[in-house]
Amino acid sequence: MDLQEPRPPLRVLVVDDQTLIRDGIASLLSIRPGITVIGTAVDGRDAVAKTVELGPDVVLMDVRMPRMDGVEAVAVLRERAPECRVVMLTTFDDEEYVVRALRAGAHGYLLKDLPAEELAHAVRLAHAGVTQLDSSVARHLTTSLPSPGTAQPPAVPLSPRETDILRLVAQGHTNREIAAHLYLSEGTVKNHVSRILTRLALRDRTQAALRARDLGLL
Repeated sequence: MDLQEPRPPLRVLVVDDQTLIRDGIASLLSIRPGITVIGTAVDGRDAVAKTVELGPDVVLMDVRMPRMDGVEAVAVLRERAPECRVVMLTTFDDEEYVVRALRAGAHGYLLKDLPAEELAHAVRLAHAGVTQLDSSVARHLTTSLPSPGTAQPPAVPLSPRETDILRLVAQGHTNREIAAHLYLSEGTVKNHVSRILTRLALRDRTQAALRARDLGLL
């Protein structure tokens, strides 16, 4: 019988301009199973250089930092290290920062009061391609963009059912909740969501929420 080889630990880079916080996060994560902290960085420029040098799977990035802030660093890393997942980890839940970070390519926006085990879980989800938002951030997301003067139609027209599902996704509902609301099976909803993301060239549900807001669906 073939034995499955153990997966290598996820390689994480921690970026924060405050030494105590930076070292504390690194220490907490380093004792979690399946995670290795391969280094730390003190600002955005340092983060870019060390990401290119060390090749982490996930970068935990502060927002406000000297020389180059976290959002600028995310945009640079999207070009220079597109395979790396960047999660913003900050004390600021300002809507402008959230939207800028997600549009720059961040795979999540979390607050620093997150328990250590949840942070470790967030690292694993980010590596799997799941975009995450802190619950307080998610509540503000749908009001973080100015209302468009006139809603523009999507590049690829959606059916009325798909439009309803996109609206519910943008409101933060899970596939199970959408299924119950629309009297559909959860599998059917999952297929609709996948089709919507494909048609609108979106990466994930967070981008779907932003697009729904741009389209005037909220």
